[in-house]
Amino acid sequence: MGARNTRASLSPLHAEVEALIWALECMRNLRQRQVTFATDCSQLVKMVLEPEEWPAFAPYLQEIKKLQESFHNSQIIHVPRTENSRADCLARGVRQQSSFVVHMDAELPNWITESI
Repeated sequence: MGARNTRASLSPLHAEVEALIWALECMRNLRQRQVTFATDCSQLVKMVLEPEEWPAFAPYLQEIKKLQESFHNSQIIHVPRTENSRADCLARGVRQQSSFVVHMDAELPNWITESI
């Protein structure tokens, strides 16, 4: 979400949903039609699979459903952080930063490459 430079979300779960919507939009715009989205947020996967259980997120879930129709085959899976050391390392590295800085370039910044 940092690369998108969006406003702060209401909660971490809202941020996860907004990030998924952004990822769906990006893959649709890149014309990728068979995509697997992986997340370490098990609640997000449950939410997408059982939208009726999450009425407060109904507008988000309707948007996700609409975006998913753009794909021939897409799925959202849960991958625990303990099973994805690179993502865990990146998440920990970001939390250690003294300030929030958005960096977009063809090459990774030193703080990312050092943490990997």
